[in-house]
Amino acid sequence: MNKRWSTLLAGATVLSFALVGCGSGSPSGSGSTGEASASGSSDSSLTKLVVGILPIAPSVAVQQGIDSGVFEKHGLDVELSTSNAGAAMLPAVSTGELAIAVGNPLSVMTAVDKGLDMKIVSGYSESVSEGEDANGVIVRKDSGIDSWDDLVGKTTSVNALRTQGDLTIMESAEMAGANPKDLKFSEMPFPDMEAQLDRGNVDAMWTPEPFLSRALANKDNVLLGYPNQEAIVGMPTMVTFTSGKFAQENPEVISSWKSAMEEILPVSQKDPDAARAMLPDFINMDAEVAKGLTMETWEAETPVDELTKLGDLAAKFGFLDKAPDLNSMIIQ
Repeated sequence: MNKRWSTLLAGATVLSFALVGCGSGSPSGSGSTGEASASGSSDSSLTKLVVGILPIAPSVAVQQGIDSGVFEKHGLDVELSTSNAGAAMLPAVSTGELAIAVGNPLSVMTAVDKGLDMKIVSGYSESVSEGEDANGVIVRKDSGIDSWDDLVGKTTSVNALRTQGDLTIMESAEMAGANPKDLKFSEMPFPDMEAQLDRGNVDAMWTPEPFLSRALANKDNVLLGYPNQEAIVGMPTMVTFTSGKFAQENPEVISSWKSAMEEILPVSQKDPDAARAMLPDFINMDAEVAKGLTMETWEAETPVDELTKLGDLAAKFGFLDKAPDLNSMIIQ
């Protein structure tokens, strides 16, 4: 791997709740891979697209679009390719191995900041604006940590550094009057976090569902808060994106994809129980856990205002060299 790609992969690690290893096909392991292109599929009337996703709960909406025939209705034969981290999808999209991917917008911004020509095609999912969110920060009940500024000098575990976890926690702490430079972060996989919190190796943990609910089931743990809601209300957690080259060469395919998203995501949002029911097969999630899972908000419209705030925040804390030019990044 050359130095440029190594730097990109280090800097563009996406918010990933991944529960399974890297692989291709559907998240549960079925399906096959193929070259991402706009070439005809076995049905010559359809355009084949290999689409990259993370094996996490919100990605199930794409599978719903496949199962319901919405993609076919819009002339697309969509095949899923799963990746354990969004950073791995970025070079695959850049080289055309993947036509489109669903991932964290901050990783897309980081890729552009590093010189890659990436385009945001549509919105996809957002943090819940109020009430219970799909990720949060947990501390021990006896920790003495009662507010965001109490994290000064403390160590918070995140799944990857310089992503939405530490970014939103730093902003939350600053809003509470603390110096975000005084916060400490430790990178570790989500499944390991609760044990490390119990042992006192970290003081707080930033984690998504289903780990959030599992940790809160322990009477010795309490929720500190939802940093996404503190930092940016309606924080965009995932968008759909492609390469500038693919978008330029396949405008009709991009238009069809956007139209399909505009039809699929409102259905998923309106009936989250139907989406939850698919999770045991989709990502091998326990059926009982899936039933009570807090889901993110699905929204096909590109959240320009929130993405602008995210880019400004990432530049403010040095995650990006400069705030991105969203006018050139977003496909209208």
